[in-house]
Amino acid sequence: MPVLLLGQSSAGGVTVAGAADLAPLEKGLIAALERTTGIRVTFTLGSSGMLARQIEHGAPYDVYLSANQKFVDDLVRSGHIRQDSVRIYAHGRLGLWSRSGSVRTLQDLTKPEVLHLAIANPTHAPYGMAALNLLKERGLFEAIRGKLVYGENVRQAFEYAASGNADATITSWTLLHDKEGILLPESWHQPIRQAGGIVAATPQPDAAKRFLDFLGSEEGRRLLEQGGLFPPTPSDASDRKPPLTR
Repeated sequence: MPVLLLGQSSAGGVTVAGAADLAPLEKGLIAALERTTGIRVTFTLGSSGMLARQIEHGAPYDVYLSANQKFVDDLVRSGHIRQDSVRIYAHGRLGLWSRSGSVRTLQDLTKPEVLHLAIANPTHAPYGMAALNLLKERGLFEAIRGKLVYGENVRQAFEYAASGNADATITSWTLLHDKEGILLPESWHQPIRQAGGIVAATPQPDAAKRFLDFLGSEEGRRLLEQGGLFPPTPSDASDRKPPLTR
């Protein structure tokens, strides 16, 4: 994996720290934003936890798009994300994929010929934590724990399987929806509410807000859904209680 450099804010442009599951959507979002708003956008992609730590240490991002709500809320509490800007922009889902196509169910992962299963590192990747919890809740973790290999993020977990270094992967549906992956039932894992917000230190909050507004627009949601994400629900807004800031 190439080293991801910290984004550099520039006048008139927006630098987005984005969860790695957004990688397949990056070009489409950049083109649509420039066409409809005139805003130039630069993405830096990585695990949500890694990007959150960079923001805590002053990385010059304008917007943070996490693969879960928790990292955003933590940054609100520490004063690094503007509380009034936080929104859930999509729901994520887990998928199962193997290059050979022979792994079609979770039970297939227990077969002796499946030597390695790649997931994102659950320490700082929300999809990795969701995958780990899924295996535990389906009663498969003990049977396959010795097969687990961890990618730095969902994209690296997929690359392990795509390159043959792992026999299968459980990763973000955004990386699998156009590759004959298996979409795992939403009821099998806790909701993956992907949340975003404006970095408190941004010098261009208006442009950052326009970016988030675009994600919530009809065209923005259409692009997210085409890329394998799912729309937020009314309860995401009505049930959400903003965290207390320090």
